Amino acid sequence: MELDFLVPVDDKVLAHCELLPRQAIGKHIKIHSHRDGLPSLDKVSMVILGVKESRNAFEKKTEKLDVSGLRIQLYKLLLGNWNSTLADIGDIEEGATVEDTYFVVRNTLTKLLEADILPIVIGATQDLTYPAYRSFDGIKNLVNLVAVDSRFDFGMDDELISSHSYMSKIITDKPNNLYNFSNIGYQSYFNAQEEMDLMDRLFFDAYRLGELGADITLAEPVLRNAHMISIDARAVRASEIGLSDNFSPNGFTGREICAIARYAGFGDKVSIFGMYEMENTVQSHQLMAQIIWYFIEGFNYRITESPLEEAENFTKYNVPCDSEQLVFHQSQLTERWWVEVPSILAPHTKSDAVALLPCTKTDYLQACDQIIPERWLKAYKKGFN
Repeated sequence: MELDFLVPVDDKVLAHCELLPRQAIGKHIKIHSHRDGLPSLDKVSMVILGVKESRNAFEKKTEKLDVSGLRIQLYKLLLGNWNSTLADIGDIEEGATVEDTYFVVRNTLTKLLEADILPIVIGATQDLTYPAYRSFDGIKNLVNLVAVDSRFDFGMDDELISSHSYMSKIITDKPNNLYNFSNIGYQSYFNAQEEMDLMDRLFFDAYRLGELGADITLAEPVLRNAHMISIDARAVRASEIGLSDNFSPNGFTGREICAIARYAGFGDKVSIFGMYEMENTVQSHQLMAQIIWYFIEGFNYRITESPLEEAENFTKYNVPCDSEQLVFHQSQLTERWWVEVPSILAPHTKSDAVALLPCTKTDYLQACDQIIPERWLKAYKKGFN
């Protein structure tokens, strides 16, 4: 595989690897080094990729992202009971222009997706979500994007693309391949009412930080349906990350953000996992490394299952409501839930076609109480499939 413009991992990271115990990740990961070059990606399941572009940051960065510091913390961690092969393919440096960097990021991720390799992107700023999204062009027509973020990042109408406005670019840019956008962890005082109204009009999903703090499992069905994940480290509370000026006192705890990463790893549709906006502190690097560890852990326990293809492994529940009959399926293996959503886009599907929407047991219990779940209503109005 030709992967141009990649800069090898810093030699000081390799020096740290020499001192690690044999069970550490650093002893089992294929590394792009100055001495050995880019490793073979044959049979590799996931790769680590750093992107140091930060010129479109909303709050300008005073220093470059220290990916080496994060790598040192990640390589220290011990392997789980994993059967996947990891590689670290190095970094993409800033190009002559931001657009040049976007081009390289998009092309690199496209090549990895075509090779069925999942990239874990460690980016300086979250506007890099845009070229990551565009890397699906020609591979997937409809993309579900989940952002773990305290903000929706729509920005102002006339604002150029930045880490606070990249979602506007994704929504309006042609070809428009975005099918669904979900936000996990937004905080109301960071988002204008117009942005919340836009989320409703487009039938996008948003889950407030307080909801998830009360029950972090609410994130699982949202992540199960995602093709790409974009985590803004500023969704984590300041005390967890090293008390930076750019972080808020409110946010996810370290335990909660790691649980979200593990759920993301479980999601068998997730093809790109990105983390952005982290700080250059030891505490930040440690937490980001642990987030990656939990994502890899989830990936290694992925189970692909479908009620429509393996009906014998599911329990089916028909729930008559006032205006609809909802059909739920629960996996006997994982105890996960899905609900059928009939298509309202008849010209595009078979007349009797249904789609499966990941949901929770709470959605089923609500339906039993004659309350149609909000996620089902949004999916139905959008024409889920």
